[in-house]
Amino acid sequence: LDNASRTDGIFSLIGRLRDGATAAQAQSEVDAVASELRSRFQVKETAGMHFRVEPMAADLVKDVKPALLALTWSGIFVLLIACVNVANLLLVRASQTEGEHAVRAALGGSGAMLARQALAEALLLSAIGALAGLGLAALGIRVMEIVAPEGLPRFDTVSIDTTVLGFTLLVTLATTCALGVVPALRASRPDLMSVLRPAGRVGARSAGKALRHAAVIAEVALAYSLLVGCGLMVRSYIALTHANAGYDPSGLLTFSLRNGRLKTPPEKAAFSQALHDRLAAIPGVQAVTAAYPFPLDGNSANLRWGTEAAVADPAKFRQGSARFVLPGYFETMRTTVISGRTFSDADNVPGAKVVVIDRLLAAKAFPNQAAVGKQLLSRFRTPEPEAFDVIGVVEHQRHETLARDGRETLYFADGMIGHGFATSWAVRTAGDPASFAAQVRAAVAAIDPMVPAAELKPMSDYVRRSQAPTRFALVCISVFAAIAAVLAAVGLYGTLALVVRQRTTEIGVRMALGASRGRIFMLVIGRGLMLSGAGIAIGLGIALALTRVLRSLLVGVEATDPLTFAVIAIAFGGLAAIACWIPARRAAALDAAEALRVD
Repeated sequence: LDNASRTDGIFSLIGRLRDGATAAQAQSEVDAVASELRSRFQVKETAGMHFRVEPMAADLVKDVKPALLALTWSGIFVLLIACVNVANLLLVRASQTEGEHAVRAALGGSGAMLARQALAEALLLSAIGALAGLGLAALGIRVMEIVAPEGLPRFDTVSIDTTVLGFTLLVTLATTCALGVVPALRASRPDLMSVLRPAGRVGARSAGKALRHAAVIAEVALAYSLLVGCGLMVRSYIALTHANAGYDPSGLLTFSLRNGRLKTPPEKAAFSQALHDRLAAIPGVQAVTAAYPFPLDGNSANLRWGTEAAVADPAKFRQGSARFVLPGYFETMRTTVISGRTFSDADNVPGAKVVVIDRLLAAKAFPNQAAVGKQLLSRFRTPEPEAFDVIGVVEHQRHETLARDGRETLYFADGMIGHGFATSWAVRTAGDPASFAAQVRAAVAAIDPMVPAAELKPMSDYVRRSQAPTRFALVCISVFAAIAAVLAAVGLYGTLALVVRQRTTEIGVRMALGASRGRIFMLVIGRGLMLSGAGIAIGLGIALALTRVLRSLLVGVEATDPLTFAVIAIAFGGLAAIACWIPARRAAALDAAEALRVD
């Protein structure tokens, strides 16, 4: 083992903990192993090598966990808004039936009987909502199957099963108890004298005003926080679709091809050249190349690099990404060459000591200097650093994801390590790349029928897969935010409509004393905007706390982006104004004489 290679770092080990052992104990043990290796081998010390123990369950869901958390919180918020809205409606219903309950109590009805009636009404509403919700859930699952990203863990098991039905029943009962208790208590203890007196009915009906206002404020706050999340995701998706990937994915057909029967570098070089020529001869094919790893294919290769200063100080070596490509790779990918040149056939030979670097690495290695003509040190074949001449600088390519730049990159010619390492092929076509699939398969079979072209698909499929988590979160949050906004607007409208109805006599008095219709209109709409403003202020705090869940999904925008918060506040204020307009217009249109005659 002392003579084994110390430059390979591409493996992930899987182990099972002993009974009773913890991940923390395992991490402590592997830390000791890593420390020993760093002390024995200089290359491990300068690389800062460490091992990380991570539970497999956490590793499987780490890419989709932010989207699932966003979906979960959105669902919880909509549930809360719906509960608050129903509670508000039940309070309105209770205020309207106080006279009926008082008459029933006066005729001998017990408080328990009146409470049971109120709870029965709440249970009926909850049951109808639960049945409708199950239908919407079935439809939602179908929609999620379309928009869900590939590799979403256990998504194929998502269905309406006994667990879902049990949860629905539990939520229905909990909602009934939570929402029906206040109306039930009010129904069971009516103030007979206050309610039955004509003058007292107005006061009794307005007794629940504070609760209704609090309910509207809570709805607005939750809806606003959801809309902020939706706004951030919209801006992220726009930024993602317009991100500069450093290459042009349109018109590219990609596939993977590995020929394990080729043993020597000349055999591998001959096979690669023959395949390249055969693919390039297909009518409509503009260019052919191969690389490893290929952008967005999920593979990676890392190495240590440094400038000449790292010879005296090994701590100055840095971690970067390595790509092995055929000559013509940058031209086929349409990657901009910033300075110098790219690889030629003369560079694609074993032992060639030339490298092309990207813009990010050039800025880090040679700030405010011309990188072409300089030398870089790298260690990936031997423990000792090798010197490579920089022949060109190209635009940075986003390899791991379109959402972030990723590491700086060094490009080497495939032949430098003996040919055959560049196993991901790309064919640039003049038309729809998918239409060339059959011809590409035939070209590969003509060279060697025993070597299939695997994962044959357009490059645009990789782009869609990279965008899928953001798109999934956007669709889910947008749906929930739209529902929340509608529920909040309905709750605000219902509250103001009740206010107008309960204060009809007061409005008539104001008009009789000279208040204009415009003043009455502004009085009602001002009440609604005041409630909305309070809800938005509270929702601002909620959004600032919870948008951190979306941080890893955001692209080109911060979770606390003030522009998004301000635009959503203005937009929601406009929605609130529309919800307030109808009750306000109705109040302004009242006839003073008729209003004064209302009981």
